Amino acid sequence: MKSHPEHPQKEFAKMLGAACVRRGYLEQLHAGTAPITLIGDYSDVKVIDATGKEIPWNQVSRISQDEMKTLMVGVVDRLYTFLRRTLFCAGEDKEFARAIEKPAAPWTNHWNEPQYLPDFLMPPSPKQE
Repeated sequence: MKSHPEHPQKEFAKMLGAACVRRGYLEQLHAGTAPITLIGDYSDVKVIDATGKEIPWNQVSRISQDEMKTLMVGVVDRLYTFLRRTLFCAGEDKEFARAIEKPAAPWTNHWNEPQYLPDFLMPPSPKQE
C-alpha cells in the first residue's frame, strides 16, 4: 500500500478495513450467487422461504444472528490484533507491517478516500435557535 504522509489516518483506516473487516468472515457471507435486478433497485427480486412465503428482496434479512455474531467476533479479534501489532507497538513489528500490505493493497487501491464523520457515535447536538 502506498503511503501518503499527508493523510496517514486515511491509509490506516483503509488498512483496518481491508485487514480486519473485509478479509474475514464477511468474505464467506459475500460469496455465492447475487440476484439480478432488471429495474435496478431490486424491487423485482423476491425470495421464497420454506413455507412458500414470498419476501421482497429489500425486506429480506441477509445475515442471521449467528452469522452476525461470527462476523463481529472476527472483526473485534482482528482489530485487537491489528492495533496491538501496529498502533501500540510503535512500529516495532516490521514483519507484520509488511504483511499488512499483501491483503490490503488489492482492495484498497481502488477504494474511495475515507470521509470524516463528525457525528460518528455522538449524540445529536441540541438545536440552536
